[in-house]
Amino acid sequence: MVHPSDGEAWKHFNSVHPHFSVESRNVCLGLCTDGFNPFGSFAAPYSYWSVILTVYNLPRGMCMRPEFMFLSMFIPGPSSPSQNIDVYLRPLIDELTQLWSSGALTYDISRKHNFVMKAVLMWTINDFPAYGMVSGWSTHGKLACPYCIENNKAFTLTNGGKASFF
Repeated sequence: MVHPSDGEAWKHFNSVHPHFSVESRNVCLGLCTDGFNPFGSFAAPYSYWSVILTVYNLPRGMCMRPEFMFLSMFIPGPSSPSQNIDVYLRPLIDELTQLWSSGALTYDISRKHNFVMKAVLMWTINDFPAYGMVSGWSTHGKLACPYCIENNKAFTLTNGGKASFF
């Protein structure tokens, strides 16, 4: 796979939503989030969480360049937003919902006329702890992986109480 549009998920989305894929100016987005401590790991506890939107229907050499990534919000605080991240993400989710359902009137400079542009959030990109916060899934314990849950072979030992995976 060279570009996200080559992937099975993109092709499946286009087949399920042909009304969206027929308009080439509609936008497919990815949401990236992660937190960091700006003062180092041994300094005062503080965290910054950046939420970045990336545009995936640009050419391969452009879609991951910084000038085409949009810092949609920055969440500062004494610790990570954890379960409260949905409060911070609510305005962005509302806007993405509106862009999916009704779109936004946009000017196309190459064709010199307005059109209704729609957008879809195709993926979220983050590490596993951030995935747990964004999705609301518990990423700790024996049912940590949402993909493996049906085929999970984890069990708890009677002596010691630690989960083992075989």
